[in-house]
Amino acid sequence: MRAIVTVIGRDQVGIIGGVCTRLASYNVNILDISQTVLQGNFTMMMVVEAGQANLEFGELTRQMADYGAERGLTIRVQRENIFDAMHKI
Repeated sequence: MRAIVTVIGRDQVGIIGGVCTRLASYNVNILDISQTVLQGNFTMMMVVEAGQANLEFGELTRQMADYGAERGLTIRVQRENIFDAMHKI
């Protein structure tokens, strides 16, 4: 199952490394990644494969949100089909 991970917050050292390490610890594979920093604000979108994750999807979303909160970031994990449906014009 593919999912979209979004990360938003003030730029700081180690965001990409921390998020990628956390996803890897849950056996989530990163398929594609895009990130940018604009006037000190960090944004990142990732397409991930979460079908082999070692925890349920709901728990994955909670764990990533909690990790983001610890770092002062907003991290959301959404199923790709839900993300796509929400962003269609």
